[in-house]
Amino acid sequence: MKRDLRDELIRQAIEIRQRAYAPYSKFLVGAAVRTASGKTFLGCNVENASYGLAVCAERSAVFAAITAGEKQFECMAIATQGGSMPCGACRQVLSEFNPDLPIYIVDVENPDKIVEGNLWDLLPGAFKLDEKGKSKKSKVQGPKSKVKE
Repeated sequence: MKRDLRDELIRQAIEIRQRAYAPYSKFLVGAAVRTASGKTFLGCNVENASYGLAVCAERSAVFAAITAGEKQFECMAIATQGGSMPCGACRQVLSEFNPDLPIYIVDVENPDKIVEGNLWDLLPGAFKLDEKGKSKKSKVQGPKSKVKE
């Protein structure tokens, strides 16, 4: 991705973060996902007094894209205080659409420091189902992986 497009995606994630509803944790998160069609969808975290009902910014952005008919994602920017990585649930949802999704993590207190990563690095061997609803085998690859055939 071109640097100016990446920077714009990050700017949007930082901006949408301010709309987060986080009265319990006070931890605001913003996310921006760019689709193959060139559209960008934004999301922020929304908490609830029943903690399990909270929705993360990353999933919020993905759900907005899906609602608009977009299912091919090119990259995502996530903005938090401290530059936190996405949670496991968000990683799994993102892997449904692009297991190699480039991800840009930005610490809003130090926005010039951008961590560029890839979803596969964050969630190798993601859970997958085949078209019949049966679990697909996923090979985990990495420096410490040993695959026996």
